[in-house]
Amino acid sequence: MQTERKTELLKELVAGLCAERGLEAPHTRDADELWTAFRALVNTRPAWPADARWLNMQDELLQGMIADAGVSTVDDAEPFSPCGNLRLWRGDITTLAADAIVNAANSQMLGCWVPGHHCIDNAIHTFAGVQLRAECARIMAAQGHEEPTGSAKITGAYNLPARHVIHTVGPIAGGRPTREHRAQLAQCYRSCLDLAAENGLRSIAFCCISTGIFGFPQDEAARIAVRTVREWLGAHDAGMTVAFDVFSQADEDIYRKILG
Repeated sequence: MQTERKTELLKELVAGLCAERGLEAPHTRDADELWTAFRALVNTRPAWPADARWLNMQDELLQGMIADAGVSTVDDAEPFSPCGNLRLWRGDITTLAADAIVNAANSQMLGCWVPGHHCIDNAIHTFAGVQLRAECARIMAAQGHEEPTGSAKITGAYNLPARHVIHTVGPIAGGRPTREHRAQLAQCYRSCLDLAAENGLRSIAFCCISTGIFGFPQDEAARIAVRTVREWLGAHDAGMTVAFDVFSQADEDIYRKILG
């Protein structure tokens, strides 16, 4: 996407976001500053309706930025099983084309509300667009209670290259996981795989559930993830390809060691 077009879109988008809250729009044409403002405003925006023109501009912006970052597919991930149904990929999950990517959500299931926070929940909601929070809000309103730990919900992916997002609530381990936390984390992986299979999906990419601010130790979480996925694949003839997506070198090293 050309910088001039990106700046033009951001100016209008930020102006619209400020107007709906009665705020003064920033007086800048710096694309980075406008992006920071845009992200902060959408991260803290309730699930309000948005007009079609604003949504079209948002979609053009986000799809252009994702395209510029470069889209990969599950087939690009390195296989770690003879039939290629278990894979490892390092990169930004918002640029991965799969039937579903997994979001490590909180129990409200509405995305991260901290402006510009560096968590997977924030990134997925930011690049999917405001439509994702709106769909999650409809699901949660119909459900009438917070999402239990270990369960999962499926939504559209909107501007992401994936077809769907599967949201799961991992256990909050605080660095000291209990037997219950371990069981809940394993259930997250089973719930996501079950939901993907129920919806006829053939590929799913998992983030490292609960290893961020939820405080599950990375090595132990990875062992639970790999063991649970292998058990599920062995017990189901679903034709499913599962990719573990990692972002850091440390996580890649951990998964490589476990996957062999």
